[in-house]
Amino acid sequence: MIATLKGCPEANLLGEPDFLDMLPTIRRVASYAFRHLRRAVREDLMAEVIANSFAAFRRLVARGKAPLAYPTVLARFAIRQVREGRRIGSRRNVFDVLSPYARQQKRLVVEDLSQRKECGGWEDLIVEDKRSTPAEIAACRLDFQAWLRKLDRRRRAVALRLAAGESTKEAASRFGVTLSRISQFRSELRDSWLAFQGERL
Repeated sequence: MIATLKGCPEANLLGEPDFLDMLPTIRRVASYAFRHLRRAVREDLMAEVIANSFAAFRRLVARGKAPLAYPTVLARFAIRQVREGRRIGSRRNVFDVLSPYARQQKRLVVEDLSQRKECGGWEDLIVEDKRSTPAEIAACRLDFQAWLRKLDRRRRAVALRLAAGESTKEAASRFGVTLSRISQFRSELRDSWLAFQGERL
């Protein structure tokens, strides 16, 4: 761990810089670079910057160029590396859509489905089963749309929010009702859907 890291003995014997002395400056530069990100993400990226800075520092020491190691330069180099998806201890894989490197190189965007619930596009939330045929998927979407039209406005709004993944608590807060009322809505919607499906058989 960086927190318990001891300095480089070979560097100290030569009166060369100690990485632990550089750490506060590296942290400060990294924190400023990622200041607009959420705290959890920022902390993760700062840890990556510190690891990358230390790896670069060790390479300089091994090449006898430790006096050239300045904390600000190391931090800025590491920040560029991290932003490009170059992480310490893991290979860059352009075919892994979840890797920062692949997203950077291929300009991919990975979104959580729960983040799309505000968009109101329930069609995007239907998970396509690999065993389902295109006809079955289309039928499911048509049935769901027809069922929604049979609901009154309030139940339709609740159904869409619950289908989008909102919890009972979130839905209750949104519609200004109690948790038990949302649970009752959920039960009524389930019965309504089953009855609708029975009509289609």
